[in-house]
Amino acid sequence: MMAGYEVRITNGKKGKGLFAKKIFNEGDVILEEDPLVSCQFAWNVAYRYLACDHCMKPLETPEHNVRRLAAKPDIALPYADHFEEELMTVTSCDQCRILYCSEDCKEKAKINYHRLLCYDQTDAGHPIHILLEAWKQMHYPPETTNIMLLVRILASIEQHPDPAAAANTVKQFCHRTVNEDAELMHKLLGDQFKDQLATLRDLTASVINEESIQEFLTPEGFCSLMALLGTNGQGIGTSPLAQWVNSVTELAMSDDERQQMDLFIDKLYKDVENEAGQFLNTEGSGLFKLQSACNHSCAPNAESSFPYGNHRIQLKAVKTIMPGDEICISYLDECSLQRSRHSRQKELAENYLFLCDCERCVSESWQPDVTSEEEMSDEEFDTDD
Repeated sequence: MMAGYEVRITNGKKGKGLFAKKIFNEGDVILEEDPLVSCQFAWNVAYRYLACDHCMKPLETPEHNVRRLAAKPDIALPYADHFEEELMTVTSCDQCRILYCSEDCKEKAKINYHRLLCYDQTDAGHPIHILLEAWKQMHYPPETTNIMLLVRILASIEQHPDPAAAANTVKQFCHRTVNEDAELMHKLLGDQFKDQLATLRDLTASVINEESIQEFLTPEGFCSLMALLGTNGQGIGTSPLAQWVNSVTELAMSDDERQQMDLFIDKLYKDVENEAGQFLNTEGSGLFKLQSACNHSCAPNAESSFPYGNHRIQLKAVKTIMPGDEICISYLDECSLQRSRHSRQKELAENYLFLCDCERCVSESWQPDVTSEEEMSDEEFDTDD
């Protein structure tokens, strides 16, 4: 089937964009794709979120998940029997014992990157362990990426049948200046750790230092890869509890049963939040070739989701998209999207280094620079030393 979209060069500083080649109605699936690489966040792993090391599919049942998160071992979830069956295919690497949801994921990881990164997980002196511990001290929760995503990118280049072609694919994501890369990297690490980029580069080179990736281990190349993670890394969240809630929502129930179930679910989430706080889901990030071509709009016509409970992304139309239209998503969360043009522009400039000129921003250009008491107080706080 011919794809209903294409990636092409856009006008201005955006570089590439994703454009429709046919009509997409609201709710239509535009595309689905697996990432080039994905990785669970380092602190997420440390907080015992069991997930497939390749696709991030959770490796615990909803009942086990909610019991652990809420610290209530007696919680019983109704209608959760079939989730046990989904874990029957769990397997592990023969050498390092890292877990995978299936033999298929195990093989994909081995072919793509794992052969170079397989190591004894109990070895505290291994270069990967040392790198991860250093990263965790520089990048506290809430995390936005993991240094291991960068390491897997490098390993996937080296293990590729054509390393030069694989390197070129990665370089297609990098289209900023050296100064912009440095600014994005500083934002990612935080000012207190920006001077430790050389340390991260040295520790990464101790993990993987093959000839095919040397251009990415130079100061400029490494900084560019770090900036790539900050701007092109797509957040991924998987949750056994959310999967169970979705399955229960689809069941036929009486109005009274539905009301009781809604109350039960609300209490579950409250118990989990009180105990686990922000560590509600198995979280990580991935690098997607097509989805990353989607530019931002403050009035997006598409949105991304993870309907399969793993790292496979789905892009859906949220309004009618005509042939030739650019397919845009929001880089901002729903709360930020509801704020003023000034607030949106400020967040996008800080995190992505661009001023948005989407139709919504242009139509709201009459708005004053500061449009809310909240933003006024923010500016007063910034200048009151």
